[in-house]
Amino acid sequence: MHDTTALLMELGSVILGLGIIGRFAGRIGLSPIPLYLLAGLAFGDGGLLPLGASEEFTAVGAEIGVILLLLLLGLEYSASELVTSLKTQYPSGAVDFVLNATPGAVAALMLGWGPVGAVALAGVTWISSSGVIAKVLADLGRLGNRETPVILGVLVIEDLSMAVYLPLLTAMLAGVGLAGGSVALLIALGTVGLVLYLALRHGRLISRAVSSDNPEMLLLVVLGLTVLVAGVAQQLQVSAAVGAFLVGIALSGEVAEGARKLLTPLRDLFAAVFFVFFGLSTNPAEIPPVLLPAALLAVVTVFTKIATGWYAARRAGIGPRGRWRAGGTLVARGEFSIVIAGLAVATEPRIGPIATAYVLILVIVGPLTARWTQPVVERVQKWRGKDAASAAPAGTAPVPPAREEVSASSE
Repeated sequence: MHDTTALLMELGSVILGLGIIGRFAGRIGLSPIPLYLLAGLAFGDGGLLPLGASEEFTAVGAEIGVILLLLLLGLEYSASELVTSLKTQYPSGAVDFVLNATPGAVAALMLGWGPVGAVALAGVTWISSSGVIAKVLADLGRLGNRETPVILGVLVIEDLSMAVYLPLLTAMLAGVGLAGGSVALLIALGTVGLVLYLALRHGRLISRAVSSDNPEMLLLVVLGLTVLVAGVAQQLQVSAAVGAFLVGIALSGEVAEGARKLLTPLRDLFAAVFFVFFGLSTNPAEIPPVLLPAALLAVVTVFTKIATGWYAARRAGIGPRGRWRAGGTLVARGEFSIVIAGLAVATEPRIGPIATAYVLILVIVGPLTARWTQPVVERVQKWRGKDAASAAPAGTAPVPPAREEVSASSE
């Protein structure tokens, strides 16, 4: 009875604390993710008030949080949208991978982590935060801008790439070797291809089979199906997160909309638990020694993400302002980076502190670069133009500035 009492008190305190943190983050216009991580650090081993009784429950809640994050992400996309994005955005996706995964892989090898650590840290630095970026776009009123579909297209490519990356990482972490990793990758590719085919050809039938006018029944069926598929995917070394993502893709129309409304509050609760749990598993004393490499990695990948967005927007024929806005918006890292680090931390414990510090930096810097990259670049260009004009020989006319576009949304 005493253990149950302690469990309830700890859980109540944690959930209440998360609610207060979330409200505070909303008031100051900040994503709650860094605050959740800091709360986990405060309550973990070596923190201010370590939790004991609720640790096992928190671990299970964290698993559910990852599954719901990926399910809701899958519900955002239809199979046809994914196929269209693959056809039109794959060059930008390739540039994104090369520019942003390479710094993480190089840093891991320089730190002596080996191939598995390199693949894990490459994923941490590669994937932008869809959740943070979607909120930033809404907050800045840019959902109607011409560069926004380009940003979303890059995010879709990244999210779909996780269906291949996560099984490969899981196989490497399990130490199954080249043959086993190849089998896991083939299973993942086959599963993704099959789900996309079924969703394109028979999406209405699947949605009709799951559909229910009773919200309670719809919630139970979708949640039960997702957890079941996630468990089967985990058993096949494909990753529970990928299984949940594929379930979300397979559902469409009114079913997807209804499931999204019902599951969003649950997602928010368990996702917060997941971030706290990741913080719990990281010793705060291990973060100061890795702050410098994490900060250097953050600086490098800020510029590589800006370059990615600039390239993707340029391919779409968007003007200079929109290119810089696209690049600045893609900087934020968040949930996927922590998911990857959470998978890898059991095999490579050193990735936990550096991933925590890295995400803390970029989840705060990301909204700032989204807002200020384009104005700062324009101001620098104006200063350079003035310097060039003042340095021009007497009697020569300065080069007139480029014509300004009519509006931000027209780019």
